[in-house]
Amino acid sequence: MIDKLLLIKFLKFCIVGFSGMFIDFGTTWLLKEKVRINKYIANSTGFILAATSNYIWNRFWTFHSENKQYVTEYFSFILISLAGLAINNFIIFLLNDKLRLNFYLSKLFAIGIVTIWNFVMNYLVTFR
Repeated sequence: MIDKLLLIKFLKFCIVGFSGMFIDFGTTWLLKEKVRINKYIANSTGFILAATSNYIWNRFWTFHSENKQYVTEYFSFILISLAGLAINNFIIFLLNDKLRLNFYLSKLFAIGIVTIWNFVMNYLVTFR
């Protein structure tokens, strides 16, 4: 059985991630469609901006971190997010470039997979 507090943390993590998704998709769309930047650079920029916002919200709201080493904690979060970004880009590459699915549908699927990765790793490493 899943621990109730763990489930609450996961739900909060998802709410924070949902807000980050607006930052991610908005930035990606703006850079890819309006500025005409390469889709992977646009995707990476959106992902990193969202990850930074997500760190701040998760630190204070989801995990209630009191770690005084917030720079180290932030870099742990970002490193996990960067690994998630690699997974994210790989899924987009497979689904969009190889299977020819819509870019944004591919990105949405990638976000779902990476959400699970990010939660587990941040729960076990960053905010333990």
